[in-house]
Amino acid sequence: MRTLCWQPTWNPEHEGVGLEHLLLSDHAADAVVLAVDDIVGPFRLHYQLRWNGAWQLREADLTLATDSATRSLQLRTDSQGHWRDGDGHALEKLDGCLDIDIWPTPFTNSFPIRRAALAAGERREFRMAWVAAPALTVQPQPQAYTRLAERLYRFESLDGSGFEVDLPVDEDGVVLDYPGLFKRI
Repeated sequence: MRTLCWQPTWNPEHEGVGLEHLLLSDHAADAVVLAVDDIVGPFRLHYQLRWNGAWQLREADLTLATDSATRSLQLRTDSQGHWRDGDGHALEKLDGCLDIDIWPTPFTNSFPIRRAALAAGERREFRMAWVAAPALTVQPQPQAYTRLAERLYRFESLDGSGFEVDLPVDEDGVVLDYPGLFKRI
């Protein structure tokens, strides 16, 4: 069991406000993110993820609380690109997504990094189940990762925004810092 913490740095109006506290074991993560959104204000995101030995996600349970509401989202996947909600209904729009990417946490960037085992210089595109908080919505999103060095990966959002960033990772392939967005503390 490891404990990891990141501080959000994306909102200059609330610099130094917020924290992610994550408990990481071999096949599960349990985390709480405390942050401030410009529209909804302070929020608390609790997420639990479970995966198999090949870093293939199996379950994601998320609960988001604001001053005015609490919402939950449960996702299940067969690790072959088929997803269901917590009630067992198929989420066909997520067909082909193998990994999850939750905003706001740098941890979920570790799934394609750990699962794909890219060689140095190799670039691969992924279809992600992208969960956006504080709305707690999920949609497919194309992304790419390129392994630049032993512990450095370039992330690219392929949604047309042109966003890309180089992510240093630790010895376990977990993001250290996410320049402009998160800092490991």
